Amino acid sequence: MRPGTVVSLVLRPRTDGKRWTAVRSSAPAFVLPSGWQLDADGTARASLRCPGTRGGAADISALAKEPDLAGTGGVAFTFRVTVVPHTTAG
Repeated sequence: MRPGTVVSLVLRPRTDGKRWTAVRSSAPAFVLPSGWQLDADGTARASLRCPGTRGGAADISALAKEPDLAGTGGVAFTFRVTVVPHTTAG
C-alpha cells in the first residue's frame, strides 16, 4: 500500500457459527482500521487506511467469537500489510 491509501476489507459470514467482532492493527501509525460495519447476514466490512507518509508494516488481525460469549473474541486470522513510501525525485 502507499501512504494515504484506503483499502476495503470484506469478511464473508463464517460457517462455524462464530461472528466477526473486530479488526486490529499491530501498528496503527502505518495501517489504521476504521469504519467497522457488521451486516445482519454476518458479513463484516472494515476500511484500512495508511495515515502517515512513511513506510513500514503492520499485522492486521480479524477477531471472531461465538455470538453468546462475552468479550471481543480470538484471532481468526492475521495478514501483513506493507506500506511503501512514495519515491522522491532528487
